[in-house]
Amino acid sequence: MDITYDTGALIAADRNDRTFWARHAGALKRGYLITVPAPVVAQAWRTHTQVLVARLLNGCLIESLTPEQARRVGVLAASTGVADVVDLTVAEGALRRGDIVWTSDPDDISRAGLGRLYVERI
Repeated sequence: MDITYDTGALIAADRNDRTFWARHAGALKRGYLITVPAPVVAQAWRTHTQVLVARLLNGCLIESLTPEQARRVGVLAASTGVADVVDLTVAEGALRRGDIVWTSDPDDISRAGLGRLYVERI
């Protein structure tokens, strides 16, 4: 089981949240693969240079949204009633990979993942 970050994780990194950075470093040290869906990057990236977010992403796999994934996200939206495509993209990828999701909003991600996700609050 690896880890998927939602937007809240990138925001925590950008705010230089020491607890988050310590958990992130520990996860990397233990060999976890950390995935960040590309829509999460788009939602969190707000200036030309976000040094801390860029530093975080250097240790992560940024997953593009393929047409097949986009269709699965659409089906997930229809079955959950969740409208937030970024949360749904996080849930779809984490479900497919069997990842833990690190999030600042466990209720939204759990709903997007039909309650089948292991979610940890950051």
